[in-house]
Amino acid sequence: MSHTTKDKKKLLSRIRRIKGQSEAIERALEGEGECEEILQLVASCRGALNGLMAELIEGHLRFHVLDPSQNTSPSQLEAADELMAVVKRYLN
Repeated sequence: MSHTTKDKKKLLSRIRRIKGQSEAIERALEGEGECEEILQLVASCRGALNGLMAELIEGHLRFHVLDPSQNTSPSQLEAADELMAVVKRYLN
């Protein structure tokens, strides 16, 4: 089972929230909203997408790169944690 299948409900919930944020941007543009408001909405949507991306990357790393059926060494786990910390800093 893939990590996206295992976390399907949580991932779909996140993407539905992002869809709502995207629709809010569309409404603000259609309603000729203030520039500051639209920029804030776009920044929030980008942050939500980056969070989803980080979650998917981490799942891929832990499910496909570090095979859960194999014994993973402590140094491999530490390296994976370090990599995810970098990815999350990059995306935020």
